[in-house]
Amino acid sequence: MSSFRKALKSRQRNHHERSQPGFRKQLGLLEKKKDYKLRADDYHKKQNTLAALRKKALEKNPDEFYFKMISSALQDGVHVIKKPKEQEEVTEEQKKMMRTQDINYVEMKRVAEVKKIERLKGELHLLDAESKPKNKHTFFVDSKKEVQSFNLADHLNTAPELVDRVYNRPSLGTLETKRIQGAVDPRALGKLAKQRKHQYKILSQRIDREKKMFVISQKIQTRKDLQDKFKKVKVKKETTSSAAIYKFEAKRKR
Repeated sequence: MSSFRKALKSRQRNHHERSQPGFRKQLGLLEKKKDYKLRADDYHKKQNTLAALRKKALEKNPDEFYFKMISSALQDGVHVIKKPKEQEEVTEEQKKMMRTQDINYVEMKRVAEVKKIERLKGELHLLDAESKPKNKHTFFVDSKKEVQSFNLADHLNTAPELVDRVYNRPSLGTLETKRIQGAVDPRALGKLAKQRKHQYKILSQRIDREKKMFVISQKIQTRKDLQDKFKKVKVKKETTSSAAIYKFEAKRKR
């Protein structure tokens, strides 16, 4: 038994792999078989990939077309589907507002805008707004001769300078008996027209702002409703001008 133990110990030698010879030390560590195996596998994998791509390119149909060729873009080496700008769900301004403001605040500001809009409409009356459709006033006469000699100022019984007005057009009798109030100088009238145009521009901006706030409040309310654990189905996608529409499962309240 002891002889067998001695014979077993004599064969227990440490295995040392050959190191880089001294005259080749400038080349670095000597590559072992396991290192070569990894390098060889990586090399052959790349060669096989190149061969497969080369074969695919040779066999490609030149008339081949996929819609993703024009609807996707390469970002950081990954194909990403392009999203059209007009179908963007939420603008950056709406995101910022929804993160920082509560629905009560947005609704309060929207109501304030509505009151300002109503006040501006009451002051301007929208009598000569550019967006208002032009009215037509048709006059009927008995003969073609009357058409040729037709005078609009005489027919309306007013001064020729006031014919183009759609409001505040006094008759000749009123002009003779009463004193004209307000600006009559052309320069003053031009200044008033410029101020009126500026007021209409402000009114248009306030109307647009009120619409945007209404959309933001709808989107905030929709996000709050989605937090409830009810079964729901999206009916309409969210856009920049409207909130998403969901259909919730009807449940009887007890």
